[in-house]
Amino acid sequence: MKQYLALCQRIVEKGVWIENERTGKRCLTVINADLEYDVGNNQFPMITTRKSFYKSAIAELIGYLRGYDNAADFRKLGTKTWDANSNLNNAWLNNPYRKGEDDMGRVYGIQGRSWAKPDGGFIDQLKKVVDDLSNGIDDRGEIVTFYNPGEFEMGCLRPCMHTHTFSLLGDTLYLTSYQRSCDVPLGLNFNQVQVFALLALMAQITGKKAGMAYHKIVNAHIYEDQLALMRDVQLPRLPFASPKLKINPKIKSLQDLETWVTMDDFEVEGYQCHDPIKYPFSV
Repeated sequence: MKQYLALCQRIVEKGVWIENERTGKRCLTVINADLEYDVGNNQFPMITTRKSFYKSAIAELIGYLRGYDNAADFRKLGTKTWDANSNLNNAWLNNPYRKGEDDMGRVYGIQGRSWAKPDGGFIDQLKKVVDDLSNGIDDRGEIVTFYNPGEFEMGCLRPCMHTHTFSLLGDTLYLTSYQRSCDVPLGLNFNQVQVFALLALMAQITGKKAGMAYHKIVNAHIYEDQLALMRDVQLPRLPFASPKLKINPKIKSLQDLETWVTMDDFEVEGYQCHDPIKYPFSV
């Protein structure tokens, strides 16, 4: 929590105004931020200086792990995070690759589970990593990436958090996640939860101990219509202690994640927070 607030304060004090072409809004921006989450000791990085809704973030992560490419499937899991980008993005609405309502195209999970090969085949990056880690293998390339420049035009949004690298030291699993762009008031709240949950889940299904998760952000920004709320409302609030994430111990495999897991299999204990803040979302 202190890391999050320090980054927000840094943006407010030292950020540079940049015009964002996609949204038509200005962003107060800094370059390079490094956050760390102690997954092994279950210090769950939910924001406490405003109310945070973790289930939607984990639902989105599960959708990625399943390779979903349709906003309706994400809604069934319990998140509406892809409704706007799939249905309100004018560039995507006029894109010939769009298959219809709720279609997201070849983004995120599709790339992670079904990366297209030149010979017409596909690579399941996630399964390769799970299989290796389950067998105690770290070939220094235990990587799942969603960043495929050759197919950007085939999806509604380039991936923001685009690459996840897993590392084994003995029987302890670590994660380094890379993010090219981050809407700090809104997106980072989700992204922190997802990085933490991803390491916790991968450790659980591969039979490893969870270590640290390292979250590297390149472009961290606050949109102009979010700045006053962040500076005048959220930053003056004092944070509460970090809660803990409880995951159903019956989740034992990638197949479990692909089939029967729901948001009822996740619970947060000891969460105390301030009142909600409704930040504007930029499509």
